[in-house]
Amino acid sequence: MIRMTSIALTTTAALIAGPALADHHMEKNIVETAQEAGDFSTLLAAAEAAGLVDTLTGEGPFTVFAPTDEAFDALPDGTVDELLMEENKDKLTDILTYHVVPGKVMSTDLEDGMMAETVQGESLEIMTSDGVTVDGVSVTNADIEASNGVIHVIDGVLMPE
Repeated sequence: MIRMTSIALTTTAALIAGPALADHHMEKNIVETAQEAGDFSTLLAAAEAAGLVDTLTGEGPFTVFAPTDEAFDALPDGTVDELLMEENKDKLTDILTYHVVPGKVMSTDLEDGMMAETVQGESLEIMTSDGVTVDGVSVTNADIEASNGVIHVIDGVLMPE
């Protein structure tokens, strides 16, 4: 009897705690969620250099297709350093805002061949027929919710035309 009560209490505690853990990211904005994930230091440094941190911590909602540090490392040598230079702030801002779509777009909202207009002004092509891709770059982790939107992790850096 004591053992069954202990199991029941543990199960009840887990059921009560489960939603709280699931909502953990919902308390943090996009920037805080990316910081906590730990694989977006280049993206966050670029957002700071471009002056976009305040926007991405704002009300939103935003959908961010977030390249990992590894994705930035795959760019040609010197590309990131060049983009982070003050004189290239406009180009960096164009690239970063090309990764952001206004509104909260979850993976269940995506359709093969759909176009999503970015904050930068150009559109991204979403394909779902062979795994989800955005302009040909694979989404590796989707639907990371934040208080002001959602992050979809991608394995490449998107470049506007």
